[in-house]
This record gives sequence, structure tokens and C-alpha cells, in this order.
Amino acid sequence: MRELVFALEYEPGFNRVADALADHPEARIRSLSLHATTEHLWRVDHASGTPEALDDVEAAFFDSDYYADCLAIEDCGATQTTEVLDHTDDTLVLYTHWERTPTCASVPHMAREHLGDGVLFETRHEGRHYTWRVIHAGDGDVSAFFEELDAAVGDCARMEMLRAAETTPSGDPSAGPADLAPEQEAALLAAVEHGYYESPREVDVAELADHLDVPRSTLTYRLRRAEEHLAKRHAAKTHGPTDPTPSL
Repeated sequence: MRELVFALEYEPGFNRVADALADHPEARIRSLSLHATTEHLWRVDHASGTPEALDDVEAAFFDSDYYADCLAIEDCGATQTTEVLDHTDDTLVLYTHWERTPTCASVPHMAREHLGDGVLFETRHEGRHYTWRVIHAGDGDVSAFFEELDAAVGDCARMEMLRAAETTPSGDPSAGPADLAPEQEAALLAAVEHGYYESPREVDVAELADHLDVPRSTLTYRLRRAEEHLAKRHAAKTHGPTDPTPSL
């Protein structure tokens, strides 16, 4: 089995959920289940954050012009059903189902077409960053998948490849390659070189982002993912695996 991990960073106004999360940096959404057939897609998502953030996320999911994972710029005419399974002060669990139309374009459907049946998906949404982990048999056409995805994304988001490798055992951050994604490694090295981790700091995120010529939100995301990856590897080597869910 092989895995592909990539991120879409949405521009403002192109994804209602991304816009809602961008207004609430502390909020997160992760998929609990995600399945697609030729004509259908259904998923269950777990969101965490403040009550205000969760209200905005819920409203974004129920918005009439938003269809989960559809990349079509115009209204694709899909029929979507969204239900709230749980909503507390800090947790929101949503079930979403939609029926595909000829104009719909989504990551799961493109993955099935190019990578074959039996593809598994895991997602994580923070701010405007929507990270996908796709596990497949390894027999499909990965290049064709990314070409179609890039064309479908167009100007609504930037796509960033994070990892393409053999899958590693779930819950073992110390297994497999030790290398970070190139963009994460570059961000981390630049942060060290310019004194971001000194006390007091010699550079802030905005200055470091200007130096790397990337948006501040992108740099923050890359640093957070790199720090999480290294912290989990260290904890796994010292105390053994503690998190059964592999990090995106």
C-alpha cells in the first residue's frame, strides 16, 4: 500500500468551511469516516473549537452553495443532506451525503478514477489548509490524479505535496522515513537559522514568512506540522506509540 499526503490552501471566498475556520484559528475539523462511490459521497466529520466557531462551521456546512469536497467553482447542482449527530460547547459531529452530478469534481471521486477502488481517505482542516491523506494499492496513475486535481482546483486554492511513500504502521511515528516534507523542513531550518526559536525570539512569523516569500498562514501551518511530527517521533522513541491515529 502507498500513501499520498497533500494540502489545499483555499483562497478567501472559495470554500465556506475554510472561510469559517480562518475566522477561528483554534478550530479544527477531522474526518471520522469518508467514503465515495461513482455517484455518491458520504462522510462524518468531527469539529472542535469554541461555541462561536462551531456555530460558524455548522452554518458553512448547511450553506446551500457548499457541497462537501466538491471543487466546482459554480453551483454543481448536487443534492446534499447534512445532519448534526452531536453538538456540545466544544464538539460538533456532522454527517454529510451528496449525490454527484456531471459537473461535480471532488478529491475522492478523482482518486477512485485514477487510483482504483478501495482507496481510503483521511482529512484534517485547519484554517484555510485542508490536508488529505490518501491510501491506495499503488497500481493507479498518480500523475494523472494530480494533473486532474490541479486543473479542478484552479485559482481557488494552492496545492502542496507533503508526502508520497509506502504506508507505515498506524500509530508508530518512528516507523518509516524520518524526513519531513521538503516545505516543512525548509520552514523549520529557516526558523532555526533566523532565531525564531531563540528566547527572546529574533524574528516573528510575519518576518520569517516575508523572508521565505510565503503567506503567514502557510508558514504557521508548515511549522506546526513539522513540530508535531518531530515531537511524536521523539515521544514514540522514548515511551512508545501513544496516538493510534497517524498524523497528517
